[in-house]
Amino acid sequence: MRIDAHQHLWDLTVRDQPWTAELPVLRRSFAMSDLAPALDAHGIAGTILVQTVTVPEETPEFLALAASDPRILGVVGWVDLAAPDVAGRLAALQALPGGDRLVGIRHQVQHEADADWLLRSDVRRGLEAVAAAGLVYELVVTHDQLPSAVAVVGQVPAVRWVLDHAGKPPIASGDDAAWREHISALALHANVACKLSGLVTEASEDWTVEDLQPYASHVLQSFGADRVMVGSDWPVCLLRTSYDENIALLELLVGDLTHAEQLQVWGGTALRWYGLAPLS
Repeated sequence: MRIDAHQHLWDLTVRDQPWTAELPVLRRSFAMSDLAPALDAHGIAGTILVQTVTVPEETPEFLALAASDPRILGVVGWVDLAAPDVAGRLAALQALPGGDRLVGIRHQVQHEADADWLLRSDVRRGLEAVAAAGLVYELVVTHDQLPSAVAVVGQVPAVRWVLDHAGKPPIASGDDAAWREHISALALHANVACKLSGLVTEASEDWTVEDLQPYASHVLQSFGADRVMVGSDWPVCLLRTSYDENIALLELLVGDLTHAEQLQVWGGTALRWYGLAPLS
């Protein structure tokens, strides 16, 4: 019943990933066949495949891949939220082969220069369309952008939200007071869940479990296990650690939870939040 709630794929022969140009570890293609042995080794039944680049072609490709690979339980894709016909674009994606695997939408807000991009009126209309389509919206923001995330969650209550990578806490610097405050504020909204993912890439290269534990603990204490899901952020995690070591790290970070709570963070939350069929 274990689910990896956050992983990526890309094929450099199909499309460049310019952001990897200075990251040699990531400067190659990554396919499900690369990940499958590790999933089997850790008893992970399936994954949520998440948007990587802001182009409309990627999401249909991911949906087609999901239609052919039962390990991909859901796809978090991309549409232009500000487009006047955003509702039609969402419907068109859902009508594609594999469209039933579309579970969410996200935008790389972390790269937007406008700190209040999420609060724009055209973006808000797009978020309402995401909710009307029965999809989750995933927040990928830096810790400096969390105030806007808190504000928009309060303004668009119909959306089911997921905060990616625990809001990218400033682990390396340790200047985390504002991050803690904003995580607590987001957790007050029952329609927000949080991914315990991506922590290693926010830490220094010589990170330890002790460096990361306070951040995982704050997420779990704020949201509760029934609104937290674990994700590897593979292959991005390879910048700091292997998939195997990352799963071992996540097991340690949630190791103090009860058995019932661990069932939630390792699969139950993802199944419920994304509306996935229970795994047999």
